[in-house]
Amino acid sequence: MSQPFSKSQIALAAIAALGSAAFIASPIATAAGKTAGKYVSGDFHNHTTCSDGSISMQKLVKKVTDRTSDSPWGLDWFVQAGHGGNGNRNCTLVEDASLSTPAYPYVAGQGPTTTWTASIGAANIKGNGGGVGGTGNMWRWQSLQEFQYPVMEYLSAYKNLPLFIGLESVVAGHEHSSMSVITGQMPTSLDNVTLPTTPGYTALGNATALAQWSYCFDRNDTDLSRGNVTGSTVGNNWDCTNPASADSTSSTLGWSTTGRKLVQPSGTGTGSKGHLKTVEALKWMANFHGQGSYYVPAHLERAGPFNPDGNNGYNIEHLRNFNNAAPNVAFGFESQPGHGAANNRGEYQVKRNNIGGVLTDSVGGTTYGGTGVYAAQVGGVWDALLGEGRNWWFFASSDWHNRGQFGPDDRRSTQDFYPGEYQRTYVMVRNGADKLRPQTIVDGLRTGNAWSASGQLIDRLAFVACTSYPGIGARTNASVEALAVAAATNGTDIDKAGCATMGEKLQVRPGADIVVAIVLRDPDGANYSPYTFPNPSLAQIGVNQPMNQPVLDHVDVIRGLVTGYKQPGDADYAGEWPRNTAWLKADGTTTGLGSVPAAAKNTSAAILKTFGNGSSAWTAFQSGVDNTTFLKMSFRIPAVQASQYLRLRGSNLPAAVPFETDASGNPLSDIYTNANDTTMLRIPCNTVGTVLTGNAIDGCPAHLATVAGQKYVSYDVAAWADLWFYSNPIYVEVANSVAVAGVK
Repeated sequence: MSQPFSKSQIALAAIAALGSAAFIASPIATAAGKTAGKYVSGDFHNHTTCSDGSISMQKLVKKVTDRTSDSPWGLDWFVQAGHGGNGNRNCTLVEDASLSTPAYPYVAGQGPTTTWTASIGAANIKGNGGGVGGTGNMWRWQSLQEFQYPVMEYLSAYKNLPLFIGLESVVAGHEHSSMSVITGQMPTSLDNVTLPTTPGYTALGNATALAQWSYCFDRNDTDLSRGNVTGSTVGNNWDCTNPASADSTSSTLGWSTTGRKLVQPSGTGTGSKGHLKTVEALKWMANFHGQGSYYVPAHLERAGPFNPDGNNGYNIEHLRNFNNAAPNVAFGFESQPGHGAANNRGEYQVKRNNIGGVLTDSVGGTTYGGTGVYAAQVGGVWDALLGEGRNWWFFASSDWHNRGQFGPDDRRSTQDFYPGEYQRTYVMVRNGADKLRPQTIVDGLRTGNAWSASGQLIDRLAFVACTSYPGIGARTNASVEALAVAAATNGTDIDKAGCATMGEKLQVRPGADIVVAIVLRDPDGANYSPYTFPNPSLAQIGVNQPMNQPVLDHVDVIRGLVTGYKQPGDADYAGEWPRNTAWLKADGTTTGLGSVPAAAKNTSAAILKTFGNGSSAWTAFQSGVDNTTFLKMSFRIPAVQASQYLRLRGSNLPAAVPFETDASGNPLSDIYTNANDTTMLRIPCNTVGTVLTGNAIDGCPAHLATVAGQKYVSYDVAAWADLWFYSNPIYVEVANSVAVAGVK
């Protein structure tokens, strides 16, 4: 797949111990006896023409799961998830004959932009008034249930791929969330199905549970038909009540006896009421599909802070409310958004939202190394949630729609990357000898044993923490490294008593040493970038490194204390991230954590240790499995007294790269490479090339933002220049300290 190379080796630095703290003990034991599994990569947030994407379902599946020179992304699993609400285009129709399959052949004169009315007939569009007010728009519940799911099931069997269907919900009270209810999808009987050789396919499974959720809870679904044909009781006859919640039929939240659902009121308080409706949606998922659903807020900083009278962003209290209501369903966020090649990276923008006549930034104003401020800021919102001991995990997604000014088969982009092309989430799926299935994939996401990377910066990771009691069979750094080496080189993780990995907790006695080992692969060769010229961001500091051959520069180990759950009503339970220049100043710098309310930060979180360029040494070694080069590193945390967590991040950029990283290696705001405001552009791109298209473009492309004849790093070049990976945490729960209550 991807990158190089050899790494600089530096002497090992000293390690500081944590101070003591006295809290309440926890009785949780270390997990062992795990089902075998592998880390597999996928994407669960992307779009086709059924919502506001540009290509068909078949083309998207082919592009992201093929392993060809034109479409090399090769994801291991894939969830197709367009917007909730409605749409008027039929994404099950293909663009051309090259995408034909026996059951879904190309139809001359029709394609994925053909309307539902023109392809299936207006009489077949269901819901009140025949779809959306008789306009020919089909409610998403119908397209999911009757059209999109059968295509995904067919393609899953036809291509022998782990595919299923999800939704990017338009969230009541907020903006968007990636979610699914997998009940009914991809039954095991599909393993032995005889596929049709002529047009037409009858699904063995169904997405009825997901379709019902969309009808019941998506903000953009105002249909009151109960999933039936207009004026008839023939059909789904859905009822959205939840016997596990007294508020599921609340008149305050807009209960409709006709539709048997909550219809969000408008006007004053619509955001606050909408949030409570969304909490009801999570309670419904937890009650009826507790192990078969997930709910992950998407690009959650993008629409600005929460607006009690609108439908905008998320503050930290809303994430806490979600996790409290349904911890097995609402267990993380997409704080590394898609749209990485857009004129504002991630579509995060300064003053993008007019809320009550006030121009309001995306939270943080922009991204930071392509990641939203909630996760990118050490000690920020993510660390605040981890500091409570919550099961709240980090994920990345593509949010694929289109290539901007380029066609879908061009490798350049001024808007989006394909799923797996730039960002991907690797998750431990414990399927044993079985094939990958929706349930084991969702189970893997729920555990938090996952990590995300951009630009193929790394493609293998083992992150392990083990107890070591001095004088009582003490583990050495080398012995724990050996566990991590075996896991990383085989693409799996550890199963050893007294050890834990991502999404797990290690229970220890006070005074134990913790041995931490990290093994990863920065893959040799070129990544998926089409650009072969030197990285302009690194050129500023005299480093000549091809854009498509990034080198991992360093790995940071970030640590924070666990101080216990905050409860609703506590003074530090709710808090809004500072708006506009109260956080992101006019020059692109930030005010720092001092301006962030106590509820939204964890001031104990800090970089504990850095490995790599200019820091502690890592050791390169050749894998005995496939002879590729891996890097290993380890250290000890002596005599722990307080419950804590450790997480990782890494980058191709050293510390103190102008307009990219600060002196500690933290990502700076991406305002300096966002083409929407050319006055802030700062990094010139000067390489003149001769190859202008294809997969090996050797000079700064013509679509870069240009000021007074000077090209600047922007759009997709900004993304490929600035790469990061993030791991989920390992918790350490110390007896007589604070319980890590969110992790079993």
